[in-house]
Amino acid sequence: MSEFKVTNVIDGDTFEVNGWKWNGQNGNRVRPTGYNTPELGTVQGQQAKQKLSRLILGKIVEIRKAHTIDRGRLVADVYLQGKYLADHFPEYK
Repeated sequence: MSEFKVTNVIDGDTFEVNGWKWNGQNGNRVRPTGYNTPELGTVQGQQAKQKLSRLILGKIVEIRKAHTIDRGRLVADVYLQGKYLADHFPEYK
């Protein structure tokens, strides 16, 4: 797809960008493929959000392949500086 600036981190596996368009739809939330973090109501969920924030907030990520839209989120393969984002979260693969 393209490169996008990360504007907000929702939780450990959902973030917002400055707008995407795919298959006639558009939005700003992205759900990266390859990992699934615990919910925010848990200590691990808060830690995952903090980790994702440190990694990508305010930075440019590359969305290489979109798969579907789930609850308004673009589910896609996301890369940070050429590295698959899920590889930063091996504990949640």
